[in-house]
Amino acid sequence: MFGDSATALTIIFIILAAGIGAFVRKRSRDKCLRDFERNMVTLEQTSGKTIWGRLRVENTGLEFMYPEKHKDQQGHEEASYILYKYEYPEIQAVVRFHDELSEPHKKEREKELKRTYHPGPWRRLKRRILNVFRTVRDSVVEIINLLVSQAKKATPAGKVLTSQDKYVSQMKQELMASAGTSFEPLLERYIGHKVVLEMIKGDKILEYCGVLKEYTAEFIEIMNVSYAVKPDQPTRTADLVVPRKLGLIRHLAE
Repeated sequence: MFGDSATALTIIFIILAAGIGAFVRKRSRDKCLRDFERNMVTLEQTSGKTIWGRLRVENTGLEFMYPEKHKDQQGHEEASYILYKYEYPEIQAVVRFHDELSEPHKKEREKELKRTYHPGPWRRLKRRILNVFRTVRDSVVEIINLLVSQAKKATPAGKVLTSQDKYVSQMKQELMASAGTSFEPLLERYIGHKVVLEMIKGDKILEYCGVLKEYTAEFIEIMNVSYAVKPDQPTRTADLVVPRKLGLIRHLAE
């Protein structure tokens, strides 16, 4: 009898773990990076290497689609560049220059900037509601731990549940991985305002003034800055996604 229950529960937990994992992986793309999806962007790496292409964002990494194929030094034809998630520490910035966007994307970007800068009451209310849900989501793992611990005290159900620790742990790990937005009260109050971003670039600390649009656990997104990838290049209007380990909001600029 116990064996039949354990087998049935194992099957249920395998299905739940697979379903939760698939859902979480689809939803766990970084929001800052996702805002630049399908736009022409420049990937600037800490090594100084740059890649230019149309951005595709997946939960496992980024792909930059070249406008046209080109041959590398070995004579291979290349159509895109893939940056895997474990290579994110190599990112200096993802840059979206305004003058490199298509006309439809320029219009979309201008609308988004207007909505972002000094957002209205409805947009602020919507964000507050989302932050409440994010806070609740961050507590889901603790709630699951409590429920599982209580359930294990029951007999014989507790013995059956104990035998499924592998799948319970897998589901908890998937849920923890989905908590990509770390609520930051210091940043939250300045969403939609002009701020000064300090960026560590090589051995220098540079400042850029723009509108803070979004932040996640790993990145900060700032719009409408004057930016140049190389010091000898002229600055142009751009939007930036910068790793939080290299960039921080230092000042309110209005």
